[in-house]
Amino acid sequence: MKNARFFRLLSLTILMSMSMAVFAQKKWGGMTLYTVRNEMGKDAKATLKQVADLGYKYIEAVDYKDGKFYGMTPDEFKSYLKSLGLQPISVHMGSMTIDNADKLVADVKAAGFKYFVAPVPPMGMFKFDPKTRSLGMEGTVEKLADILNTIAKKAHAAGLEFLYHNHDFELKPNKDGIVVLDYLLEHLDPKYVNFQMDLYWVTKAGADPVAYFQRYPGRFKVWHVKDMDTEGRFAPVGKGTIDFKRILDNKKLSGMKYYIVEQDMTFDGLQPMEAIKISKEGLKKFGFN
Repeated sequence: MKNARFFRLLSLTILMSMSMAVFAQKKWGGMTLYTVRNEMGKDAKATLKQVADLGYKYIEAVDYKDGKFYGMTPDEFKSYLKSLGLQPISVHMGSMTIDNADKLVADVKAAGFKYFVAPVPPMGMFKFDPKTRSLGMEGTVEKLADILNTIAKKAHAAGLEFLYHNHDFELKPNKDGIVVLDYLLEHLDPKYVNFQMDLYWVTKAGADPVAYFQRYPGRFKVWHVKDMDTEGRFAPVGKGTIDFKRILDNKKLSGMKYYIVEQDMTFDGLQPMEAIKISKEGLKKFGFN
């Protein structure tokens, strides 16, 4: 009887271990918490649980205030993500300045992130016109490059990788005829600064992501993956017009290590959590894994 009970318990343990392994294997791909920012503001832990339940493996954070991520200390945030089987990969630090960079870098490192990302030109250089909803920047590209380079070296010294995230305005000639993204790619050392390519915004600007991979191979370590509908609006992956298969075929050329699902806004009654669920299925369609 004892042997029979032992073997039953052993079999149950093995089955549970196999089930846990299968469950773990189902987690893949990444998403940014910007998409579910309103939900995160109401109940961050419950929202993260939902993200984990959808099978995402890693996340990008966007909320950092008073030394905390979504109201949690770096250690608390890291620990809670681990309990859900989620990995902190990248974080957008829109509040970065040369003066506060050391503190931000230390907290990002403590929370377990790999990439420290400038989501827009920092230190007041980013401009948004609420009337036209157009994006842009003030100041020179030289000033922007100097700021990014200074902060990136601080991140590098801490063992983090620094990335710059594009919108559409960096891919269009500015008043001096300079394409901001091209300038940054050509003048910033890849040892310190690389890029998070937002595939939607590149396409929105009328540029070709693959052409950028060909011109600047290895510089685009993380992608933001979101689709564009026929009206030019944000759409879940697979529900728009962007040829992700062609882009994904050039993954190695680009240098991409991680991809992040994003949808800045949802339309026609679609809820953000549903959008990232649809995008997860869209990723499969194009061969992301």
